[in-house]
Amino acid sequence: MRRITRIATVGVASAALALTATACGGKKSTDAGSSDSTTAASTAAIAYDIGGRGDQSFNDAAYAGAEKAQADLKVKVKEAEPTEGESDADKVQRLTELARSGANPVIGVGFAYAPAIKKVAPKFPKTTFGIIDDTSVTGANVANMVFNEEQGSYLAGVAAAKASKTGKVGFIGGVEVPLIKKFEAGYVQGVKDTNPKAEVLTQYLSQPPNFEGFAKPDLGKAAAQGQIAKGADVVYAAAGLAGSGSIEAASTAGKWAIGVDSDQYNQAGLAKYKDKILTSVTKDVSDAVFNLIKSVKDGKPQTGEVRYGLDKDGVGLADSNPQYKSMTELIAAVEKAKADIIAGKVKVKTAP
Repeated sequence: MRRITRIATVGVASAALALTATACGGKKSTDAGSSDSTTAASTAAIAYDIGGRGDQSFNDAAYAGAEKAQADLKVKVKEAEPTEGESDADKVQRLTELARSGANPVIGVGFAYAPAIKKVAPKFPKTTFGIIDDTSVTGANVANMVFNEEQGSYLAGVAAAKASKTGKVGFIGGVEVPLIKKFEAGYVQGVKDTNPKAEVLTQYLSQPPNFEGFAKPDLGKAAAQGQIAKGADVVYAAAGLAGSGSIEAASTAGKWAIGVDSDQYNQAGLAKYKDKILTSVTKDVSDAVFNLIKSVKDGKPQTGEVRYGLDKDGVGLADSNPQYKSMTELIAAVEKAKADIIAGKVKVKTAP
């Protein structure tokens, strides 16, 4: 289904949309506010990544930060959705329109916005541009919000190794790019450090420049089904919207799924499967977005690299599932691994 680009100003009431979005990302565009009289000091903008808002994962985490800014800082937020198969030129146009509208900051959700921000940011020197998961593009008005995904994934590997009864676990990456390889590297290391005899089945859903591996739940579902058929009883997917398919497959088969980016146990669109979502590797994208918006509103905009790691709870493991909380040996192993990483006793790889 082709996604139609839309730019809308939303109010706090739009939270209902996030709660009713399905795991397949279906949703309607809406304008719950008015931008006629907004100024740079009162309006922020978010340009979503592949999958858009309603992905129950990465984009929804960014939206949560914007929603918090609306409630706490009384700012309005403009949202712009991606289109299927779009080019960098489309992203340039989207960011340009948001900047021209007076929004500040303008946030690109995902590394795919790097080329566009590189072109647009210099043209709007008084506007702060934020980009999540990228440090390649820099500038006096660019904030790079990045995370130690490998650290959170290491903890997921520890949990998976402890929860597995077959000694086989799976990793599904949406697209084989350096960012997702960080997830893989940490996960595999965590599994192997916990159980050297364990086997990790790894699969990527697409190769760049094809990014549909972040957007197609059916691909994630098929990949998880294949890994489960080979004996995996825990499957971790770092695949955006496509990860919802892997969660469905694991739940249907009575196996464990590990979510990503958001606490997927608490995502309404995944409620049917939540009992089998063991945990999720969380990235505090929400706080990153909120903090950037607040910095601009306070007149002291963040710029340069802003990093979130285990030491600042910028990444971690969710413990919402009561079954997870009951696994005392698993929790003890995860807590020890977390302490060792923070203390520098464990160095987590950033590439397989």
